[in-house]
Amino acid sequence: MLRQIPIGTDDFRVLRERNYEYVDKTHLITELVDSDNIKVVLLPRPRRFGKSLNLSTMKWFFEKREEDVWHLFDGLHVARAGAKYRGHFQKYPVIHISLKETKAASFDACVTKARAAIRGMYAEHLPAVVGKLDPGDEREFQAILNDTASNALHELAIGNLTKYLHQVHGVRPIVLIDEYDAGIHASYANGFYKEAIGFFGGFFLAGLKDNVHLERAVMTGILRVSRESIFSDLNNLGVYTLLRREFNTCFGFTEAEVTGLMEKAGLANILPAIRSYYNGYEFGGADIYNPWSILSFLASAERQLIAHWVGTSSNLLIQELLQHHAFGVQDDIQTLLEGGYIERHLDENVVFPRLKDDRDVLWNLLVFSGYLKAARPGPPVVGEPPPPYRLSIPNVEVASVYRTTFQRWMDQALVAQGGGLQAMLEGMLGGDTYAFEEQLQRFAATLPSYHDVRGARPETFYHGMMIGLLASLEPDYEVRSNRESGDGRPDVFIKPRRPGKPGVVLELKAARQGEKTIEKAMAEGLTQLASSDYAAELRAAGVEKIREMAVAFDGKRVMVLPKGAKAPVKKAAVKKPAKKSTATKTVKKAAAKKVTAKAKKTR
Repeated sequence: MLRQIPIGTDDFRVLRERNYEYVDKTHLITELVDSDNIKVVLLPRPRRFGKSLNLSTMKWFFEKREEDVWHLFDGLHVARAGAKYRGHFQKYPVIHISLKETKAASFDACVTKARAAIRGMYAEHLPAVVGKLDPGDEREFQAILNDTASNALHELAIGNLTKYLHQVHGVRPIVLIDEYDAGIHASYANGFYKEAIGFFGGFFLAGLKDNVHLERAVMTGILRVSRESIFSDLNNLGVYTLLRREFNTCFGFTEAEVTGLMEKAGLANILPAIRSYYNGYEFGGADIYNPWSILSFLASAERQLIAHWVGTSSNLLIQELLQHHAFGVQDDIQTLLEGGYIERHLDENVVFPRLKDDRDVLWNLLVFSGYLKAARPGPPVVGEPPPPYRLSIPNVEVASVYRTTFQRWMDQALVAQGGGLQAMLEGMLGGDTYAFEEQLQRFAATLPSYHDVRGARPETFYHGMMIGLLASLEPDYEVRSNRESGDGRPDVFIKPRRPGKPGVVLELKAARQGEKTIEKAMAEGLTQLASSDYAAELRAAGVEKIREMAVAFDGKRVMVLPKGAKAPVKKAAVKKPAKKSTATKTVKKAAAKKVTAKAKKTR
């Protein structure tokens, strides 16, 4: 029979002693013990996938205390695993800190919350260290407790506390850090990312890098913040994201675990519906269910298949990026909503400064936040580059947030961008090359990423981008690509379906780094327009106003000129005359004086 379901209970002891339903995840402890070659372990997982409860479980297992709490683990995996693991039970001082409350709108508020968390971490160990530290360490310990310590001393807090506890207990402590990246997410959204990285980077490095007083450390969060930003010097770190096979079933529920819960609840007959709503994740090759949704479903009196997980966070970062990249990702989002997949290579590092420049980082964020399933199409082939992941919406619950919240955010952005799009189209159709160039420049700066246009044929990318931007001209205009006309094939051909409207011919060119400048690309486009009668079909159709333009791209720079314009020339750098040295000036002055003296003698 199903026991009472604990919703929001993160304390392992409370859960066990109140006889709540518990899905055994203590194999996390045995896997951690078996991986003792890695001193610091980072386990990023989506929110509400059991991170805080797992850290609490580890704390109750490892923490040295007078009370014997083995009864909490009776019947669980770690209790059955053998003497090797029992030897670690209640052996270590444990430092446990949660940084989930460090989300704030300003750096000062963020640090204030971090200092409060550190103060609580110190207070927990006050009874063990009081009267046992040397005077200098005692002053620093009390300064943290009294909130009079500097931010610099707070950055050293974990490193110092491990030293104190090692000295007092004679055993190196274990450090557990929950939601390590919460404040960093908020800092990016609120404009103090550099300051936050400085503080938290110092905090983690001082406590975890080459710390002789540290036994092990386990960190949880949602993302792996890039090594360059925060872990650049942390060479003893093992990162196991949801793409890795290690620890892959320690967070979330497996098929067997969900089946067991449903059988206890007498609901085995609805397992197919449960799968469609809450399954669909793949962690290191294992099928995983969303645990929050499963438990919320079982705890509800109605037991309706509704969205439980998707409304538990504001997702401000995802909102900002979806709106920023809305125009460029709308087709991919539609493919996902239709049940399809897109293929992308994923980077386990999330580089916050690149979130707006590189559209691929958005897909990384959606995968690691739990909004996309990432599955490999097959095993890697020796000697071949790894295949891309197939990204898809994992289940019905997550699809609902795409159709509602995500789509609303994107619609808002598209409406805002639509004004610019309309201005761009009006400039193009009206022959106003300045307005056309200005608006196209704005789109080019927003849509393409460096990775989109660095290939061997950047023209292909820009061609696709232009066709996408011009698609809204339908059905009033017929937009064609590379169609035979006159003496050649224009890149873009726009023919009005009603008389009196203008027609347009666009010749697209792209610069290539080290080979061709944007000025040279533009010159080629203008030459091609002049030598080819691309407008022949438009004239034959009775179109009187015809706009022929060359459009050149260089990365995110755009240049537009009409047919017949003079090709631009790249200005050479003007060399300033070399500054004459003082010695040269002195010699010249001396020579001038001699000439003057000689002239006087002559007279």
